[in-house]
Order: sequence, then C-alpha cells, then structure tokens
Amino acid sequence: MKNDQGTQLYTAEERVKRDQTIWTTIQGILAPLQFLAFIISLALVLRYLWNGSGYEAATVSVVIKTGFLYLIMVTGAIWEKVVFGQYLFARPFFWEDVFSFVVITLHTAYIWALLTGSLTPVQLMVLALAAYLAYVINAGQFLLKLRMARLEAAA
Repeated sequence: MKNDQGTQLYTAEERVKRDQTIWTTIQGILAPLQFLAFIISLALVLRYLWNGSGYEAATVSVVIKTGFLYLIMVTGAIWEKVVFGQYLFARPFFWEDVFSFVVITLHTAYIWALLTGSLTPVQLMVLALAAYLAYVINAGQFLLKLRMARLEAAA
C-alpha cells in the first residue's frame, strides 16, 4: 500500500530494521499503556468538570498521562533513528511527528500552567481536554500508519 507521497511506507531494509529492533516492541507496549492512562484520566477529568470532585486525582492522572506521552515520544524518536536514520520527521511519519508536537505542546502547557498556578482548576481541566483531543487525533494518525504497514506486509 502506498502512502500519501505515493511511495511504500517502508523499504525492504527499513522493514527488516523495524522488525528487528527492540524499540518496536517498546512502542507496542507503551502505546496501549498510554491509551489506558488516557482513558482513566479522561474519566477523572470529566468527573471533576461534571461534579467538581476529584481534582487531585484528575491532576495526578493528567501528569501520569503526560509522562507516558514524553516517554513514548523519546522512544519513538529513537525508533525512527534506528529504522529511518533520523530522530524525527522521517518520510513516512512526517505529518504524524508534526502533529505530535501539537500534542506535546498542549500537554506541556498543562504542566507549565499547573506548576505556575496560572490557570484555575477548571481552566486546567479544559486545557487537558484540548490536549486529549489532539492526542486522539494523533493516535488515529499512527493507527492508520499501522494499518498501512500491515496491508503492505500482506501484499
């Protein structure tokens, strides 16, 4: 299957590197863990916004989710270096990486606002929801690439 530039997602050499590196396994473990942290945190944030209780739990959950995001971004950059020879913005994942920076910026803005006290608790939670919306879009981008890779491997 061809990507949006009309080329295959992986060359034969890149596919071998992808399949042999431990970083593929690490990404495969971290992605669902981050998604689980997201689901739990989303529920806690929404609960706080709905009834005003559980601010501390919601805050801790956003910080944990952000930690997973940072970890998956760093390990993903290492994965791209191993597979494609550059840390970020490799040909097949350019737009996913660009949008990842939107996601990271929103999550980091939450951490900054939390540490500086520059936003109210409700504003913090709304910022967390914006970060989570961006995360869902970005996760969808990566899931589409995963599907493309599976279809390409089957062909």
